[in-house]
This record gives sequence, structure tokens and C-alpha cells, in this order.
Amino acid sequence: MNLTPDSKVLLQGFCEYITATHVAQMKAQGTNLVGGVDPGCGGQQRYGLPVFDLVEEVVGQFGAIDTTIICVHPYQVLDAALEAIASNIRQIIIISPGVPPLDMVELLRETEATETLIVGPNSPGIIVPGKILLGTQPSEFYTPGSVGILSRSTTLTYEIARELTNAGLGQSISVSIGSDAIVGSSFLQWLQILDEDEATKAIVLVGQPGGGREEAAARYIAEAIDKPVVAYIAGTQAPPVKHWRQTGTLAAVIGRDPDFGTAKSKLAAFSQAEVPVAERPSQIPELVKKAMK
Repeated sequence: MNLTPDSKVLLQGFCEYITATHVAQMKAQGTNLVGGVDPGCGGQQRYGLPVFDLVEEVVGQFGAIDTTIICVHPYQVLDAALEAIASNIRQIIIISPGVPPLDMVELLRETEATETLIVGPNSPGIIVPGKILLGTQPSEFYTPGSVGILSRSTTLTYEIARELTNAGLGQSISVSIGSDAIVGSSFLQWLQILDEDEATKAIVLVGQPGGGREEAAARYIAEAIDKPVVAYIAGTQAPPVKHWRQTGTLAAVIGRDPDFGTAKSKLAAFSQAEVPVAERPSQIPELVKKAMK
């Protein structure tokens, strides 16, 4: 991964998911935004960025691009991502929510063949406080430190960052893998990345009802992660019939445990893995301090 101020970053699309404020925050955090892509608008300036019609035009002018941030209509995400991959961009952040599942299936097949890392869709992106911001996370909630945040949520990600900051615990990196039913990278991939990251001394994992990602993460933590991990599961008080639409919980239940995908199942998995779980975000800093001792 290349997550440094020297990384060349491209912005694909200028729809409602990205604003001038977001671009200004990225620049203020040291992100090297070289330009934007908006077909039919080449030659213009937007948010202080030169605009191109094609990704290959940006590569031709600035050289190899490390990361692209995709902010287009959900039905245009697949084409935008494939264009980026064709230009040898291997880190892709998808801000747009609601990408069609079959489009994501096709995209993931392509990323496996090209070893491309996808974050999202429906993600506020990645921040390494004080070094680089890739996406829409509000940088004012963060401060440099040694706690890594790994989350499925959007706003809850930076709410927890604020709790840590207020408690004097800075963050090494914060990643939201995305809240759509099908996302690119997994908890397992990022747990491995953070476990190998020298700047990260402890990990906060934030989950929510839907699917089995947290259960898989709990097993992986018990088997392979050496650093202390603290978890938080949102929605523990939600009624059992509550469907978290954005997380794709309307899955087939034939042959599955009746608790599959529920907060109860996830809490049990972390308990079995001996991972401390906060009951509310405000408890996370104290659990992190205790775990780091």
C-alpha cells in the first residue's frame, strides 16, 4: 500500500457525494490530489483541480497514479473502476453508495486478477491523520497516534475517532470498508494490514448487524492477530425483525442459524475469541487503554 503524502491521488467524478469542502480537507491533510476526471468537461477547473476527460490523460500528464477516489453515480461505478484498473491504478476508494451487486461481483473478479485493493462502496474512505485523507472523513475528529480503526459504518467511524481523540488516544489509520451488501476489501484483509503496520499498537473494530463479517473477523483475530483488539457492535438494541437495508441483511436463511447476522451472534463470536466489546462508543477509549497495558 502507498498511503503517504507523496502518493498521487485522482478524483473520478464530481457528483453529490463529494464537495468543495471535502476536497479542501483532503488537501489540508497533505493529500496530493493531482486532478479530476469528468467525461465531457476536460480542460476545465473544478474545486481547484484540473479536469480531464479520461483517466489515461491524467496518467499521461502526471505519471503513475497510486489511488483513485470514485464519486460517480452508482450505476457508473463499474465503468469508472475498470477504467482506473486499465490505467494500472491499484488502490480504489468508492464513496458512492448503492452500487448494483452484480457490478460489484464483476469488479471483484477483475480486482482479484490484478491485485487491486478496493475500499467501499458506501465508504467515507481512509485517513492517516496528519499525512493523508482519501475520502470524506472529517479530519477535525482525528489526531495522529497509534490506534487503528476498522469499521463497516460511516458516521460511527469518526464518532469513535472523536471519542479516542478526546481521551488522548491518537489514531494511526482509520478505514471504513463500506456499508453496501457487497464491498471490496474485508475485515480480514485490513486486520492483517493493521497487524503488520508498525505505527498501529491497538485496533478498534466496529461492526453492525447483517452478514457474517464480524464472526469471521473474530475467528481470525483469535487465530492470527497479535495486537490487542477492542470491538463495538452497533444496533444491539434493534428489534430482531429490524432490517438494516444498507448492509444487505435480507439474505436467505435456509440452513442457517436463526441468529445469523444478528448483533447477538457477533457478540457471541467476539466473546468466544476473548475480544473485549464496548457497550457504547464512550467505553471504547478505556477498553483500549486497558488492552494496551
